[in-house]
Amino acid sequence: MSSENRWTLERVLFVMAGTVTIVSVILAALVSPWFLILTAFVGASQLMYATVGDCPSSFVIRRVFNLQGCAR
Repeated sequence: MSSENRWTLERVLFVMAGTVTIVSVILAALVSPWFLILTAFVGASQLMYATVGDCPSSFVIRRVFNLQGCAR
């Protein structure tokens, strides 16, 4: 796989965060408002990644899929 087609860590994190946010909002609307806690967790993880450079998901993705970020 060429380096232009490889997904970076940031791209995977954005896809995951967007997917989990949409799913949690749908679940909050259809099942229980308590699913909005999941949305808050995604937002907190994004803030952590922006300020610190890592979040819980980035540790897992980096180790399991051996992805590197743009800044690393």
